[in-house]
Amino acid sequence: MKPEKRWTLKPADEEIVNNLCTALNIHPAICRILALRGITDYESARLFFRPELAHLHNPFLMKGMTEAVDRITEAIANKERILVYGDYDVDGTTAVALVYSFLRKNYDGELAYYIPHRYREGYGVSKQGIEYAHQNGYTLLITLDCGIKAVDMVNYAQSLGITVIVCDHHLPDAHVPAAFAILNPKQSDCPYPYKELSGCGIGFKLVSALAQKWEQPMENVYVYLDLVATSIAADIVPIDGENRILAFYGIKRINESPCLAISTLKELGKVQKALTISDLVFVIGPRVNAAGRMDDARKAVEFFIETDAEKIQSLAAALHSDNDDRKEVDKSITEEALNIIQTDETMISRRSTVLYRSHWHKGVVGIVASRLIDHYYRPTIVLTSANGKATGSARSVSGFNIYEAIHECRDLLENYGGHFYAAGMTMIEENVVAFIEKFETIVAATITVDQQTPEIEIDAEIPLSLVKPALNNILKQLEPFGPANMKPVFMTRHLYDYQGSTVVVKDMHLRVVAHQKNGSIVEGIGFGLADKYDQVKDGPFDMIYNMEENEYNGNTRLQVKVIDVKRSVVVEE
Repeated sequence: MKPEKRWTLKPADEEIVNNLCTALNIHPAICRILALRGITDYESARLFFRPELAHLHNPFLMKGMTEAVDRITEAIANKERILVYGDYDVDGTTAVALVYSFLRKNYDGELAYYIPHRYREGYGVSKQGIEYAHQNGYTLLITLDCGIKAVDMVNYAQSLGITVIVCDHHLPDAHVPAAFAILNPKQSDCPYPYKELSGCGIGFKLVSALAQKWEQPMENVYVYLDLVATSIAADIVPIDGENRILAFYGIKRINESPCLAISTLKELGKVQKALTISDLVFVIGPRVNAAGRMDDARKAVEFFIETDAEKIQSLAAALHSDNDDRKEVDKSITEEALNIIQTDETMISRRSTVLYRSHWHKGVVGIVASRLIDHYYRPTIVLTSANGKATGSARSVSGFNIYEAIHECRDLLENYGGHFYAAGMTMIEENVVAFIEKFETIVAATITVDQQTPEIEIDAEIPLSLVKPALNNILKQLEPFGPANMKPVFMTRHLYDYQGSTVVVKDMHLRVVAHQKNGSIVEGIGFGLADKYDQVKDGPFDMIYNMEENEYNGNTRLQVKVIDVKRSVVVEE
């Protein structure tokens, strides 16, 4: 059984909420949602509801941009060989496709791209990749979505006469590579106003600067916004500030005039409606990522830059097949991992989960770690064997910095890196047992009680009578949803099953028909909530949910997506 969740109503500044209600003349629930997203007045609300491409920052504000643009311009003038190098995930492959495509339209000289193989080379700038560049005469290397930690590899490349421009969005160390130019707004001395661009977003800013330098219309750059939106969705970066503008117009382009690659994947994914950020995360992203997970991510770049309809169908079929294989492997390893935990009392009682099996597929260990957290809510690491080393991925729970915990174990590691909630590491196999024990000790000493319980954050408490198309139409204007602007979560208390209409579907899901005593009724679906049936049937119960539109046979009706239910604490009289 999955762990019970704690419900938290987010605290909002009531003075700001009241001011927004006066300025905007909309329902207090919407004003509360806006306040929670940092909207404080009419002007900031206008910019949020009506994002404009004109409000994107000047790319030349980014440290290193002038140098990067001048060096690329020089390379083109001198007919140098240019190699665009990127990571093997969605962010990296979209970034490479974007920069390569833009340069290809402006340069008829030697231009190519390189994606390191996940298993033969690993993440980041590889020695094999640099030697490929050297052996083939490339004198300018542009890295995308990687390179900010590649101090030794950048030195090696430049010792071979290869100029390196690093374009990355990951957090730099104190010591950065001695590259010709580094484009990364997270550098402490970079004045660029927005810090949370995706790797593809950095590539977009680079080609924006090139277009300015070469006095080209910005439409030559905006044509790639569909790739940028795909990267923003798949890389789980905040959808606020500049990312909100890029995602908003990227989704617009995807639904009006997408590149052939995305429209083909939409067909394969059998998406009949307009695509959303959620569709990019769950339909487009996994198929693109599957190339690198199961085979070679180079085919993902080939797919994005292909313009021949027949060839793209073949490439799409290959990605689709890779994703089917990924799902099978993912399911099999998750089942095996759960069985290992469930049959080991010591593991069940731990504050962390670290599992190692040499036969597990490296491409899905991160996904498996996330699935294990759904069952055992605690910091989780899944390791396998690659090139004679134990290597794997870590995923965390809300509020717990797993990167810092891994950092504390650095004496047992050969390599590691990552973020607050996700990380990767490599160690010699002999260190695995010691690592498991040390990691558990660190987690047990630092994790709080709250961090061991999954939390659902609630935007607003409302009566059921507000669940109407009028409110939902305003909510839709908050899109695109994602980190820093999640789909609003509502809570309603003291509900009852309507005339015994709530049923369990397929032994897993809950089809809820709820009403309040004032007569308001809503229908909804709670996926995986079949175990909550008795709480709904017996009533009264509290419910948290999103509003959503259900489209079926050409008809659209409003319903709710039930996130959780629990018995009401106070019974209405």
